[in-house]
Amino acid sequence: MPNEAYVQLLCPDCTKQWEESPNDLPASDENFDCPGCAATYRTSEFMRTERDLENLKRLQS
Repeated sequence: MPNEAYVQLLCPDCTKQWEESPNDLPASDENFDCPGCAATYRTSEFMRTERDLENLKRLQS
């Protein structure tokens, strides 16, 4: 069974931190709502690091 990859997210508004599978997230340029405070930003703006953003794009292609 292959390991599932996760990316780390951080809400710009409430600073909630969590992990998600890239398969469970919208594309990096689509809107996404924070599960903690419902703030809406592009998915890319929730990525904790540039590496997380790279992984999101790579794993969703």
